[in-house]
Amino acid sequence: MVLRIGYVREHFSSPLLQFAEKDEGNTFTLVECPSGTGQLISRLTNNEIDVAIALTDPLISGIANGSKAYKLVGSYVSTPLNWAVITGINSEYKDISQLKGTRIGISRYGSGSYTMAYVMALQRGWLTQDLQFQVNNDIRGLIDSVNDGSTSAFMWEWFTTKPFADAGEVRFIGSVPTPWPSWLIAAHPERAETEALKIFLRDLTTHVQEFNSQENRAGKDVNFIKEKFGYPEQDIKAWLETVGYFADCQEISTKVISDTLNYLQKAGVVTAPEDGFQMSDFVNIEIAKL
Repeated sequence: MVLRIGYVREHFSSPLLQFAEKDEGNTFTLVECPSGTGQLISRLTNNEIDVAIALTDPLISGIANGSKAYKLVGSYVSTPLNWAVITGINSEYKDISQLKGTRIGISRYGSGSYTMAYVMALQRGWLTQDLQFQVNNDIRGLIDSVNDGSTSAFMWEWFTTKPFADAGEVRFIGSVPTPWPSWLIAAHPERAETEALKIFLRDLTTHVQEFNSQENRAGKDVNFIKEKFGYPEQDIKAWLETVGYFADCQEISTKVISDTLNYLQKAGVVTAPEDGFQMSDFVNIEIAKL
């Protein structure tokens, strides 16, 4: 089968995009989801994609909160995601501490921008009721909301939003790195065929390893990201110094899942059932290597 792979068109997707150029649609097609992981989960649910490469925390919280639309099948980015805390260019907010009790912009409920607002609150010792939200769908809606005053701030990956800050559209007032590896791979438990998934994950691993090589990071990777995303070369090199990918995209760390669940429970994003969570609830053990 030809898999429908949902993804977010960001620099993290570079190995996937390189893979797609080589594959030419023979084994998979890409479905862009600009609103982020919340949209990816929605499209898995609505039979619009078969596989999602998405943020760790909303994928795990989605399953913990009852979604049957997917299970985890692999891993992608091994390093934390650095979420910038972003406000309007002329807003009154100068520091994260001023955001307590204000309305935070998010792309969707269940998205990374939503989950990370709770992580920010937990790290600051705020109560969950100290948070209010406004859904603004995508990056443009979020930028508009902090500039028209309908929200105080929003959270998005640092390097993705840095061009907007450089252009004078928004301001950064801090950042919150994830306390977990940032990207995993999920698939619908019935639509995505086992053998097709295993082949996809095997071949994605090859492209990730090539992208990870020091030789490519010194030249090919920089040029690819510059061409695809238009980022300044110094920003690309700075990002490449911070990012790492899993050595085998078919592997999943049970510790990553349990540690993330513990953090999400503390943040009030998920509630464990009386008998606790089972790893089989989260992972497709026919595909993933635990």
